Amino acid sequence: MIEYVLLVEVFVTLFVIMDPVGTVPIFLSLTAGRSPATARRAAWQAVAVSFLVITLFAFFGQQILNYLHISLPALQCAGGLLLLLVALELLTGKSEEMTASADANIALVPLGTPLLAGPGAIVATMLFVQDIDTWEDGIAVALGVVGVHLALWAAMRYSLPILRLIRDGGVLLVTRIAGLLLSAIAVQLVADAVRAFVAGEG
Repeated sequence: MIEYVLLVEVFVTLFVIMDPVGTVPIFLSLTAGRSPATARRAAWQAVAVSFLVITLFAFFGQQILNYLHISLPALQCAGGLLLLLVALELLTGKSEEMTASADANIALVPLGTPLLAGPGAIVATMLFVQDIDTWEDGIAVALGVVGVHLALWAAMRYSLPILRLIRDGGVLLVTRIAGLLLSAIAVQLVADAVRAFVAGEG
């Protein structure tokens, strides 16, 4: 029997952290000016990268951090700073440089990581994995992670009709809103990391 309570807990927790709905405006702004086929490819590539990173840290995250002498707050702060750089480009109108770069670059950074597979999602997954006691727990955690990534793919995949509907003026507006939201997320990540450092957790 699958632990359905744990499955729901994992799905809801990661859904809130990774925020498929909130990813849509950022995805739209980063894929503006690209062909639908390119945007669709970026969507599944970003989800694949995110799933790979989450899975890697689920199995080997603590060992990797211990080997590199990196604390969780340091990882969180680094992810926040990287997101802040992307947010500033969106807010200042320099996102054209990002959208003109190679497809793999957008799928890897910032979509795949740290936007989707960010410090919050990585840490949450590591904590869930540490609490696994039975194979039923393991299946529940795995299904929760897979379910969230399916939701992420669906949100980005079906945001493309919105992109065609709002046209250039709407894309500019969405880009500015996405930059504002992303900068707030980045500042919150850095603030949480600083708070953890002050509390002696770093």
